[in-house]
Amino acid sequence: MKITILGSGTSTGVPQVGCTCKVCTSSDPRDNRLRCSGLVEVNGVRILIDCGPDFREQMLRLNDFRAIDGVLITHEHYDHVGGLDDLRPFCQFRDIPVYAEDYTATRLKNRMPYCFTENLYPGVPHIPLNYIKEGEPFVVSNVVGNQVEVIPFRVMHGKLPIMGFRIGKMVWITDMLHLPESSYEYLKGLDCLVMNALRIEYHWTHQSLSAALEQTVRIAAGKTYFIHMSHQIGLHAEVQEQLPENVFLAYDGLVIELDETGEKK
Repeated sequence: MKITILGSGTSTGVPQVGCTCKVCTSSDPRDNRLRCSGLVEVNGVRILIDCGPDFREQMLRLNDFRAIDGVLITHEHYDHVGGLDDLRPFCQFRDIPVYAEDYTATRLKNRMPYCFTENLYPGVPHIPLNYIKEGEPFVVSNVVGNQVEVIPFRVMHGKLPIMGFRIGKMVWITDMLHLPESSYEYLKGLDCLVMNALRIEYHWTHQSLSAALEQTVRIAAGKTYFIHMSHQIGLHAEVQEQLPENVFLAYDGLVIELDETGEKK
């Protein structure tokens, strides 16, 4: 399994427009964060998790123009779905199924009706909606029939119910404030946890760094990588030095490779 962190930032990105703090003016490229998204590649299947407004820039940076076999949507907020129209070039390889729960899918259709009508006009991305439900596994397949199972589970983004996803022994969680007790069943035996940690101070809809560290203790994944960070998280180099063993701040372009046993290569 290969996990590429396409974007590790929160909704404003880092640097934040108009800000001259030490993080926003840092020369360390790890402090420059596009909006949050990831690419998971396993068994020949390429799965995009969220598709925000920086997707085009992320793909130009990645410079790996190949088929995307599915897009998993955690929730409807613009920083997680604002790049769906930019999937157009990738539709030359195949139609790209988008997986979302009913609440989110309805809002995608309202926001981008031209992508989800029966008769699409030329050039519109072919991104058919597939409806998913928490706790019900589904399969993402590539064009030659390779399959990967995905398990969606409930995450609470403040009071908004959103989705987290488990693929093998990897879990992706973003925008979480807390988890329902039932969701911890899906977090057992993880080798890799990718999870949000917005900033140092408390926030009313996203967990802080201290709350994220408490979750890492309970979940006890082999390695944990924090994403969806704002400039208020602090400088990457300084914060990383303070984190426990096997807990890391992710950064844009980070590649995590797990072998069949789940060990990081």
